[in-house]
Amino acid sequence: MSAPNPTRTPGHGHISRPSTANAATASKSRQLSHLHAQLAQLTANMSDLENLLRMTAVQAEGMRGLGGYAGGMFMAASKVLGEETVSGGQGHQDGGGK
Repeated sequence: MSAPNPTRTPGHGHISRPSTANAATASKSRQLSHLHAQLAQLTANMSDLENLLRMTAVQAEGMRGLGGYAGGMFMAASKVLGEETVSGGQGHQDGGGK
């Protein structure tokens, strides 16, 4: 009486198909949720990058100003040292000529 019924086997396989479909749907839902989380993280990272690029642009302008200031100081120092060298050389020549 408890002998297996061969007609139930195909029905049993048919029941497993919806569970497989449910598993696939759950997997797809989980993957979409993960993809959504990654998209949110990417959006946050892009926002951070945009802010950092703005700050970098401001700092680059400051660096440009500092570079001009340092270049001016070097040119002024070169001029002063060049004049001292020329006047020192002339003074030495004048002293040697007397």
